[in-house]
Parts: sequence; structure tokens; C-alpha cells
Amino acid sequence: MNSLMTCARNSELQPLQSTVLLCRKLKKAIAPVTISKITINDEGRMFSRLSRNLIGLGIALRPKEWIKNSLVFTSLIFSGLANDPQKITLSLLGFVLFSAASSGVYLVNDLCDLADDRLHPVKKQRPIPSGLLSPVVAGIVAALLLAASLLGSFFIHAGFAGMILLYEIIFIFYSLKLKTIVILDAILIASGFVIRAVSGAILIGVAASEWLVLCTSLVALFISFGKRRHEMGLLGESAAAHRSALAHYSIGFLDSVMNITSAAAIVTYLLYTTAESTVSRIGSRLLMLTIPFVIYGILRYIMLVQNCQKGGEPVRLLYEDFPSKLNLALWLGVSIIIIYKEQILNSLSQIML
Repeated sequence: MNSLMTCARNSELQPLQSTVLLCRKLKKAIAPVTISKITINDEGRMFSRLSRNLIGLGIALRPKEWIKNSLVFTSLIFSGLANDPQKITLSLLGFVLFSAASSGVYLVNDLCDLADDRLHPVKKQRPIPSGLLSPVVAGIVAALLLAASLLGSFFIHAGFAGMILLYEIIFIFYSLKLKTIVILDAILIASGFVIRAVSGAILIGVAASEWLVLCTSLVALFISFGKRRHEMGLLGESAAAHRSALAHYSIGFLDSVMNITSAAAIVTYLLYTTAESTVSRIGSRLLMLTIPFVIYGILRYIMLVQNCQKGGEPVRLLYEDFPSKLNLALWLGVSIIIIYKEQILNSLSQIML
């Protein structure tokens, strides 16, 4: 009787035991797949974040703005040393280091302006405020670029390193506070152009001409106040909310300053082309032929800022505004031909022979 009851009880338990064993086998089979899917998803998200940061970083470094750093070649070209391979190499290295320093400064500026840029109709599309680039990544890269450019410049020329350091200090403090001080904000922006031009002279071992400093300063001031004028026109009554210094500007004041600095820049360039030091170095007064290009370029920029609501990003005009781009190319081309006419003629005569 007991044996019969035991058999009956075992027969009842067998289906339950089979079910439990089957569930365990399924769990073991499914577990690796689940872990694999989780791993794949995590890797996918990591790759997505990495790719987004790389794309954002490529934009935030503003490689198009590196054209500003071509000012380091100004002394090389206008001193007549552009046919010296050693000087060319030094200037190219200076261009690379200034590009690294300026990109580091752009990242610092974007980090400091993050809250305001999120409210700006145009700047909110920049990588950091739009969320494309992580602020942490931007901060790390900025520190690396600033340190690398400063350290690299010391290996080339101590004086050039001093100019890089000066540039970084000015624009870090500009990003933190000084951009809120009316008029000084525009002067500091202009100083960046002058530092680049003077650095180029130091790098190749020539004295920075007073004409170089004056012309660069006035044109840079003209462009800086043009940027503020564009912001006033674009933002209207909300301008002060985006940049506190704009509360103290007016369109009339900025138009007057642009007129003053543009006139001063034209007169200064005219005097430079006719100065005895320029004529004796070049061997003629032919550089006066480049004056119309300077006048056209300045008047074109005034028109774009005041009539077309453009000019907030002057570098962008060089890429998008064909007349400005053509005018700059003609000015540079004619200047090079005039300064290096003897070398060009000698090269042509050797080729023809």
C-alpha cells in the first residue's frame, strides 16, 4: 500500500520537476544573449557619445577662424623675406601654434558664455550650448591646447612664447569678465589681431614696423566695433540680455566709431605706402596701387554691416562674400608682385632661358 502511494506521489512530481529543469535550461540559454544585447547597446551609446563629441569638437575649435592667424605672415611678406625657407618654416610653425592657442581660447569663451549662448538666436546652435559637445570634454581639450601651444612656442622663440602667453591671458580674462566692460571689450578683441601680427615679426627676427602696428590696430578696431554693430542690429531690444556691454552701446555711436576708425585706417595705410622707409625697402612707390583695394574692402564691410545685417563674423564674409574674397586676393596678389617684382622677373627670365 505504501509503495503504491509513493509511486503515485512520484508520478505527480515528475511533471513539476521537468518544468523546473526546462526553465533553468532556458534561463541559461537566454542569459548570455541578454548580456550580449546590453553590452552591444552600451557600446553603441558610448560610440555615439564619442562620435558626437568628436564632431562637436571639430566645429568648436573653429578651424575656419584660423585664417586670422595668417597675420603672423604679414611681416614675412612685407619685409621681403618670403623667399627665405627658414623664415617660412618659422612662420608656418607660428601659424600652427597660434591656431592651437586660439582654438583653446574659443573653447574657454564658449564655456564661459554657455548660459547666454543658449538664449542667443544664432550662438545657441554652437556645439556646447546645443549639447553636441560635452562641457567637460571641451574644458579638458582647452587646457591641453593652451598648454601645448605655450610649451611648443618656448622651443621656437622665447619672445614668441611671451606673445602667446600674453594672448592667452588677455582672452581668458576677456572671457571671464573683461568682455562686460564697454569699449574695452572691442579694444581687447582688436588687440588679438595686433598680437598675431607683432608675433610674426618677433618670430622671424625683424622689428615690428610702427606702420604694421598702426594699420593692424585701426583695421582691427574697425572690425571689432563692426561686430558690436551687427549684434545690436540683430538682437534689437534684447541685446543687453545677451551681452551686458551692449546695454551701453547704441547704433548711432557704433556707426560713428566705425566711420572714425575706417577713415583713420585708410589714411594710415596711404601714409604707409608713401613713407620713405617703405619706398626705400621696396624700391618704388608702386605699393600705392593697392590703396583702392583697401578702400573698397573697408567700404564693403560698412555696407554689409549697416545695410545687410552681416559682419557679425568677419571671417565668414571671406568665405561667403565673393566680392570681399576677390578683393582680398587681389590686394595680396598685387602687393606680392610689387614687393617681389625683381625675384619674379629673375625667375621668369631663367625659365625662358
